[in-house]
Amino acid sequence: MNIKDILERNTVKKVNIYLKNIDNKYEIISLDKTARTAEDAAKSLNVEVGAIVKSLIFKSITNSFYYLCLTSGDKRISINKLSKINNLEIIKANADEIKEITGFSIGGVPPLAHKNPLKTYLDKSLSRFENLYAAAGHPHAIFKIHFNELFKITKGEIVDIVD
Repeated sequence: MNIKDILERNTVKKVNIYLKNIDNKYEIISLDKTARTAEDAAKSLNVEVGAIVKSLIFKSITNSFYYLCLTSGDKRISINKLSKINNLEIIKANADEIKEITGFSIGGVPPLAHKNPLKTYLDKSLSRFENLYAAAGHPHAIFKIHFNELFKITKGEIVDIVD
């Protein structure tokens, strides 16, 4: 897919506008191959899998409150740790819930520009990398960002939420 086609997607436009309102330095990168998974994105960009930001959505069973968890592509979220942090039983949200809450489909969920505000956690493992790459609203679209910028933009809490 070419960058023009990617940038014409409404979800990518939304992310691009959001980023440009913060700083014009952010650029959407169009990938020829899918970035639906962290492994795919890392291969396309020729970077370590850990430099890929996974944007995962979880929810509380008791009150259906949703949480955005950002972690390195080479890590797995610990539902047990996430549950303890919130003192609630937490489960992974399903694809329909994710689309409804964020406005984005799995494989292209960015760490920002969501339809609804979400309590956000950044796993401290992301700080290992100078440059991070996150989804930009489509499986073929990503953007580069630094950990401190991601922290600032998402207003997230830095925690240990991986196994």
